[in-house]
Amino acid sequence: MRGPLATLRSRLPPRQRPSAWPDPQQFERRKLVLQGCVQSAATPATNAAAARLLARFGIGLQVAPAAGCCGALSRHLGAGDEASDFARANIDAWWPYVDDGIEAIVMTASGCGAEVADYGYLLRNDPNYANRAATIASLTRDLSDIVAHEDATALPQIGAGRRLAYHAPCTLQNAPALHDHVAAILTRAGFELTPVVDAHLCCGSAGTYSLLQSATADTLRSNKLAALHAGRPEAVVTANIGCQLHLDSASAVPVRHWAELLAPAD
Repeated sequence: MRGPLATLRSRLPPRQRPSAWPDPQQFERRKLVLQGCVQSAATPATNAAAARLLARFGIGLQVAPAAGCCGALSRHLGAGDEASDFARANIDAWWPYVDDGIEAIVMTASGCGAEVADYGYLLRNDPNYANRAATIASLTRDLSDIVAHEDATALPQIGAGRRLAYHAPCTLQNAPALHDHVAAILTRAGFELTPVVDAHLCCGSAGTYSLLQSATADTLRSNKLAALHAGRPEAVVTANIGCQLHLDSASAVPVRHWAELLAPAD
């Protein structure tokens, strides 16, 4: 196989089996999670780990079955109307849960989080959706922001003697509505985080950039992996599915979502 399909296949991880997801109905506190179109297919272990992690704090994580793509990739490609249609569909899917008092809409992929957190602005001129879009945006939070504000004593202390390198996605560093607490959480759990030079630089994933501009994206990836591997970590962790797939396709050590390290499957 050659061409774009071969490039895409090279970035896909081995097929993951579904892992345990605590029943959200057993918890008084509940939050929604966006499954994500890529993450749900390529790394379903991510949201299952997030559900197990939040269960430690007495929080049930549930999915709105009718919710779909956040619209970010469409917007990156200039298909703004399509992206806005995705946003409207998600708002409709989530609204019954908002009416029912859901605490937050959890994002385990920061690329999706940056898009959903912007729904209020993107649909500000839509008379039928502007107010609801603003509410959805205000409820949108990165997983690390939620964990950071819960009881720290509930964090599993499983990191002693384990070295990780953390890649902070550009969206989690720069989207105004998102807050990155990943490094602090992992440190509290006992992991040693290795130094990463030029940590602010892009890994090359950048939505569809790794497919449409693969030569430049691969150069950025090589530079990023050299920085991440320099401290000899046992694994690289990140908070965005695009970064994870792009880096893992050429990494000498596994690249995983940080929640998987804190809430491994039994």
